[in-house]
Order: sequence, then structure tokens, then C-alpha cells
Amino acid sequence: MASQKKYCLLLASVLAISIFFNNGTAIEEETDATGSNPWLTVSLSSLLPSHTCTPFTGLKKNSSLEVIQRHGPCSELKHGKANPKTIPTHFDILTEDQARVASIHSMLSIRRFNRGNMKQLDSTNIPVKSGLPINTGGYIVTVGLGSPKTNLSLIVDTGSDLTWTQCKPCMVKCYNQQEPIFDPSKSTTYSQIKCSSSSMCNQILSTASDQECAESNSAGTCIYETRYMDKSFSVGFLSKERLTIAADNTFDNFLFGCGQNNLGILFGGAAGLLGLGRQPISVVQQTAKAYNKVFSYCLPSTPSDIGHLTFGSDGVSNNVQYTPITTIPNLTSFYSINITGIVVDGTNLSSITSTLSSAKAIIDIGTFITRLPPSVYTALRSEIQRRMAMYPMVSKLEILDTCYDLSGYKTVTIPKMSLVFGGEVKLDLDASGIFFAVSPKQVCLAFAANEIVEDLIILGSVQQKTIEVVTDLNAERLGFSPAGCK
Repeated sequence: MASQKKYCLLLASVLAISIFFNNGTAIEEETDATGSNPWLTVSLSSLLPSHTCTPFTGLKKNSSLEVIQRHGPCSELKHGKANPKTIPTHFDILTEDQARVASIHSMLSIRRFNRGNMKQLDSTNIPVKSGLPINTGGYIVTVGLGSPKTNLSLIVDTGSDLTWTQCKPCMVKCYNQQEPIFDPSKSTTYSQIKCSSSSMCNQILSTASDQECAESNSAGTCIYETRYMDKSFSVGFLSKERLTIAADNTFDNFLFGCGQNNLGILFGGAAGLLGLGRQPISVVQQTAKAYNKVFSYCLPSTPSDIGHLTFGSDGVSNNVQYTPITTIPNLTSFYSINITGIVVDGTNLSSITSTLSSAKAIIDIGTFITRLPPSVYTALRSEIQRRMAMYPMVSKLEILDTCYDLSGYKTVTIPKMSLVFGGEVKLDLDASGIFFAVSPKQVCLAFAANEIVEDLIILGSVQQKTIEVVTDLNAERLGFSPAGCK
């Protein structure tokens, strides 16, 4: 009897939204052509963050690393409770996110940002820079560096190539990090790259071909510089060291940046950055003999969850759908893809097809909220607002302008949404990939509009939740496995 009552209530809620009035005009709800339910009914609590870390038991093999959100409860278990002053607010997160997006778009249009002033190493000019965009630093993994091994928590970035960490003696400055700073003098496998080894030094210049390595300091050492739009940066020596990825997977002569002058406003206590981009100096390329340029990841669905980053193809789900990886000039470190359609409630938004067909797109862990061309976002927003009209709207949250007050509901019904990629790959988004919940009183559509139609589409980390993402750089393809993170 209870189950029948529950069914009737659910049926009534669906029927109640089948027809509603918008500005006095009756709108009938479309029926899914397959006969399946085009709605997702979820508990409100499942969209809200938890304050307790949930253990993850899905690590696939000894080349898997745990991925945790930098400021969540799982991070606190590993590194101790964070200083409340360093925990970003929603305003901070979205502001940093917008800065990263602006940086990526500037690279696409070959606009350069101001380098500003910087203290120099060994009283010399800094000859090398990587031209990397800002990183919001949402996810970290722990790897080992040196002999004996020092464990370091690094920010994961699929849009960066160089892996770097702060190094003693911090000749100019090091920011505060939660773990001891790496000391190369205590490692038996550390060495610096000299400018005479120009081929190695120039690997860092894959996205800045107008620069070259020069013997501009007394030791003739190759110097790298990575600078970000919020004025954070790392400058130091390009070096070689033993890298340990989980268990006993070790790689000698791994090229990395040993930072001697670092400003880390956005790094939040992490020791540095792990570069998973496409260029020769990235972790993916440097470990190619062992892993064949394949890696996969599941991002934490909430700050209280733990995800994974796995190198190699063993254990990859059998139901992965692959779309081709493309290349965009000036953004050759990023994984570029084609997004060809958006489906809401089983209905393809046909009005946006022509715009999507000519738009460039990338997938990016470092970007939080997915960015769409203005007309595409407008069409999506209108469709969501039409189908969510039974819920009260509230004020926007920074760049998120479609927000609802769901505090009066235990369960909510939202329209299903899918993204369509090149090769006719259709990806169904989880509810947590459609809406971003600040609180029960402010649950927002997790998409935003670019400023101009020429700007890049960026598939952000929110839309990747609960989905196993598989990157096969050797075969130039990127795959999705919905619900592949369980």
C-alpha cells in the first residue's frame, strides 16, 4: 500500500509539470520517443556537500592514485584541518574559474597577459616560460619524488604539461605547503638540466616556440617559469628525478621543475602541479613506455568523496564510448574534442546545431563550470527554465544565473540532459553534473555563457562527475563511461 501511494505521488508530480503556463501561454511537455522517463528524480541531499569523508574502494590497480578535492573533508584526513582563511568561498571558486577561462580564451586568440616584475634567480634574466593558464586547483593526488621517496600532494591539471614542486633551498621564496618541501640535496637520483642539453630544455617550450634556452646564469642551468593570471607563479631549475606513481611504479630521469621562487595564492598548500597535457614533457608522454599514453580518472562527486587517477589501460571499463581527440592551434596541451549536440528530456536542441558544428571545444579538469557559446547557453537555459517552472527561482550566483530555492523539497525532479560528441557519442549527465548546489536555497544550473561566439567551449569538471573519463593519447581518442566510477 505504501509503495502504491509513493508511485501515485510520483506520477502526480510528473503530471503536474506536464502542462504549465508561461506568460499566459500553455506549454505541453514533450514525450520521450523511446517511451522512457525523461526526468531524473533525486533526493535534494544527494546534491548537497557532506562534511564526512567517504572511503573509496574502487582503486583499480597499482598504477592508481587517489584523487581528492583540495579543501574537502578527505583532504583534512590526509593533511590536517585547513586554515579557515585559506578555504575558498563559492565566490572565490567561481572567480578563479572565470580567470582560468579568460586565460584559456586569451591563448586561443594569442593575447598575452602582463608578465609584471619578478625577482630573478642568480641575478640573471629568466629565459624560459611555459605560457600555462591559471589553475583553480580543485583536485590533488599524492606521488613520490626522489630517492629515498618524498610524498608530495600535487594539483592535477589536464591543461598543463610541466610537473613542478617547490624545492629547497627556496633561493628566493616558497609559499606555505602542508608537507615538507622537497629537498633535492637528500636525494641520490636528482640532477639539473644544463643548457648544453638544449633538446631537454626546449621540451618545456612546446607552447612558446619564440623562446629558447640560454646560458644566462652562472651554472648554465635550464630555468623554467610558469606564471598565472592571478600573479601566482613558479620559477626554478628544470631537473631530473625518480618519480614514483603509487605502489612500486618508478620512473628514473623524470623531467620536472624544481621551484626556487614560488607564489602560491591559488595552490592552497599543495606542493606543486602534476601536468597531464599532451606535450613531450608531460607525465603522460614521459611514462609512455609503461602506460602507452593511456590514463583514466573519476573525479570526486562531492568534496566528501574520493576519486581516482589511473595510468594504463588495465581495468578500463568495457562500455567506454570514444570520441576523436582534435588539435587547436595555441592550445596543443589541451585535449580538444567536438561537441555536436545537447539533448534535454530526450529532445535535441536543434536550434544550436549549426553553432556547435563550428565551435572549438576542450575538456578540462581545471575549469569548474562548463562554458558554452552565448546562443547555445541561452537556448539551454530557456529549456531548463521552461521545464523547471514548478520550482521558485532565486537570485543568481556570480556567473550562474539560473538558480532555484529547493528548501521546501526532499526530492526534486529535473530534466535529463545529455551531451553529444563527434562519432555520435552520447553522454548522459548525472544530476550533480547538471546542477550545482550551494545550499537548499540556492541550486543553480551548472553551465555558463561565454562572452562571444568565437570563445572556446570548455567542458568543466562539474559535468564530469560520476563519469569515468579515459584518455588514449596514442590512439588520439577520449572516452566516457557513464556511471563508471562506482
